[in-house]
Amino acid sequence: MHQASVGFHCPECTRSSGQKVVRPSQLRSRPVVTNGLIALNVAVFVAGLGSGLQTTSRFIYDGGLVGSAPNPFTLSLVGVAHGEWWRMLSSGFLHANLIHLGFNMWVLYALGRLLEPVLGRLRFGLVYLVAMVCGAFGVLLLDPNAFTVGASGAVFGLMGAAVAVFRSRGINPFDTGLGGVIVLNLIFTFTIPGISIGGHVGGLIGGFVAGWILADLGPRHLRNPNVALAGVVLLGLAALGAGVVVA
Repeated sequence: MHQASVGFHCPECTRSSGQKVVRPSQLRSRPVVTNGLIALNVAVFVAGLGSGLQTTSRFIYDGGLVGSAPNPFTLSLVGVAHGEWWRMLSSGFLHANLIHLGFNMWVLYALGRLLEPVLGRLRFGLVYLVAMVCGAFGVLLLDPNAFTVGASGAVFGLMGAAVAVFRSRGINPFDTGLGGVIVLNLIFTFTIPGISIGGHVGGLIGGFVAGWILADLGPRHLRNPNVALAGVVLLGLAALGAGVVVA
C-alpha cells in the first residue's frame, strides 16, 4: 500500500489514478467580458477619430448624454428628454480624447481581472451596464444640459461592486488599498473642473448596490440566485426610467 494525501492506495490504483498537477494560472478564467468591453470602447474611439472626437464633434453630439440641448449639426433639439433614452448607454462608450480613454480602460482592466472571475461573466457584464445607467441618471439629475461622455460612471460602479464583494467576505476595503483609491478619486471628482460629479457618484452607488445584491443579499438570504440577478436588472431599469423622468 502507498500512502496518499487521503488514506492509502494500492499500487495499481496509484498507477491508474491519472492525477495531474494544476497550476494557479490554469484556475483563473479569462476576463472575456472585460477584454470585450475594452475592445468595444477602443473601436468606438477609433471610429470617431474621423470627426476629431472632441467635445464639439458631431460624434459627441449624436451619442453623448444630455437631457435637452441643441445639436448644431442637425439644428434641432436632442437628448433624453426628446425620447433618446439610448444616450444613457451610448455615452458610456464615447471618450473625449486618448487620455480620457486610456485612464478608464486601465481601471476597467484592473478591476475586471478582479471581479469577473468572482461574479461570473454574465453578472459582471450586468453590473457594468447597471452602473453605467446609474451614472447616467446621476448626470441627468445634477447636470442635465451639458453633453457628457465616458465610461467613468461604469468604472466607478466596478469600484463600488468591489467594495461590496470585499465586505461580503469580511475584508475591509481600506486594507486592500481600494478604499483609499476611491476616496482619492472622489476628491478629484469634487475639486477638478470638468469632471462629472453625478456620473461618478451615481455609478459608484449603483455598482455598490448591484454588487451587494449579487455577492451578499443573494447568497445569504435568497435561495434562488436568479432572484438576485432579476433584482439587479430591475435596478438598472429603475435608473433608466428615472433618468428619462428627470431629463
